Amino acid sequence: MTPSTQATPQERRQFWLLMFAALVLIGVGMGLRDPWPSDEPRFTLVAKHMVESGDWLFPHRGTELYADKPPMLMWLEAASFEVVRSWRVAFLLPSLLAALGSLVLIYDLGRRLWNRQAGWYAAAGLLLAFQFVYQCKRAQIDPLVMFFITAANYGLLRHLLCGPNWRAYWLGCFCAGLGVITKGVGFLALLMLLPYVAVLRWRWDGVTRMPQGAWWRWLLGLVATLAAIALWLLPMLWAAHVRRDNPIYPAYVDDILLHQTAGRYAHAWHHIHSAFYYIPIVLFSWLPLSLTYPGTLPRWWQQLKAKDARIGVPLGWIVLVLLFFDASAGKRDVYILPVLPIVALISGPFMKDLLQRRWLRVSGLVFLGILGTAVLLLGGYALVAHPAFAAKLSVSRGFEGNEAGLWWMCVVIGASQLALLLVLRLRHAVWAVAGGMAVLWLAWGLWAYPLLNPTSSSSALMAEVRAHLGPHEQVGLVDWKEQNLLMLDRPAVDFGFSVPAHLQFARAVQWQAAAPATRWIFAEQDAMGDCVRRDQAINLGHANRRDWWLFKAAAVIPGCTPPASDDDNVVDPDDAEQ
Repeated sequence: MTPSTQATPQERRQFWLLMFAALVLIGVGMGLRDPWPSDEPRFTLVAKHMVESGDWLFPHRGTELYADKPPMLMWLEAASFEVVRSWRVAFLLPSLLAALGSLVLIYDLGRRLWNRQAGWYAAAGLLLAFQFVYQCKRAQIDPLVMFFITAANYGLLRHLLCGPNWRAYWLGCFCAGLGVITKGVGFLALLMLLPYVAVLRWRWDGVTRMPQGAWWRWLLGLVATLAAIALWLLPMLWAAHVRRDNPIYPAYVDDILLHQTAGRYAHAWHHIHSAFYYIPIVLFSWLPLSLTYPGTLPRWWQQLKAKDARIGVPLGWIVLVLLFFDASAGKRDVYILPVLPIVALISGPFMKDLLQRRWLRVSGLVFLGILGTAVLLLGGYALVAHPAFAAKLSVSRGFEGNEAGLWWMCVVIGASQLALLLVLRLRHAVWAVAGGMAVLWLAWGLWAYPLLNPTSSSSALMAEVRAHLGPHEQVGLVDWKEQNLLMLDRPAVDFGFSVPAHLQFARAVQWQAAAPATRWIFAEQDAMGDCVRRDQAINLGHANRRDWWLFKAAAVIPGCTPPASDDDNVVDPDDAEQ
């Protein structure tokens, strides 16, 4: 296989159709929902504070500094808002652009390493993978860090396998640095150099051999990485030094540079899983791309025996990254998302041949049949039998009265997927699977978004809070979540976010007592203890798995302070960081 030069009209049409499909599947539903927990409201709240305050160096969650993640995603959300002037669009825009960028890079890299057909199949396989679309339809950090790591891999592989191309290498290193100031793990792209050194030493085919005396050019890659990191780090450190008289800024520097990076990896405090955790992720979250494993694994092995560096270097990187994340006790499925584009890349050259195989087409139809049947039966059973799990879900998610719409959506998705299976059958199994995945994402964006948004985003809850507040009244938040402050859409007073709930309550009561006629307290039920007379408070109902109340000073029992809870400093799994 040799890289093609000029695209034919058909190849150009295929590429743009693929990109249009990606734009539709990932972008559908933008503007129909607000940020949903666990992470989306947090990042959007921080971005909103940046826009309103003008302080883009130190992210804030309410009155507290937010040091869990570097600010790259929040910057991009804030910048997107400055362009589109709508938070409903702006908060999802970085993920959409990251997805489209990753697809373009994988396509172009496949084209350069093999041919346009291999690049197209690699990008199409990536777009079909469940985890890719699911994560890119969310406003979390992981799609963005996936893009920067993919961009870094793109630059490195162009240099290492298609080069020498020092500009591509330096650009790749720079993107790795941008990945570092996005989530810290962007440096993992640089591990691509290790399998390169190995295959270079073993004299594999397809590897770039650099000219003598190029050592200083290699070092410029490190300079490029550090330069990207310095774009955020140096201004932040200087601003923290200027404000060193306030202890919260030195604490922020220590937290984000040590505790939230090396400390989180070496001594993980949540999401503890076994060494085999990522196996089902690779098998099931990457469906239907993972259906090709029985065909790609032996072909990868054949290419390794043939000393093909185009497979050896990316595959070596995949193994190293998986081992890196597996070595930490804290594991999440999204951690290995940056590996998925490279898996799709090295699958692309073999995809045309594999799609002609009967076993793969049968596997695709079985997958679609199982998925469609399961979703159809789930929706139908919930509509007809009204089982306990459906009622519990409706109560916990707070959408009683609208649950039938959710189950009808499942019925429509499942029935549509089974119809595609029956109509297209074995001959057009590829289109049946692609259509089945498209039905899933279109229904999710156009049906589930507006159905679930009022309760998932807390927009309905906070609208009720606003309805009880007069034009000159204030509200204080106790044991609040990011979506509460974000969706309140008016100024509020908070008493810390990470502060224990019983201390927040005590501070709120003291604040309220200074102007009892115009100050309300919005609190989660457990944070109030027995210190609020329920008959004089307003029960706002259940939202985001919690019960919420609104009350004035007359409802507070004088001198009462809720007891400290053992859960005050425990991370809620629903609110845990990525």
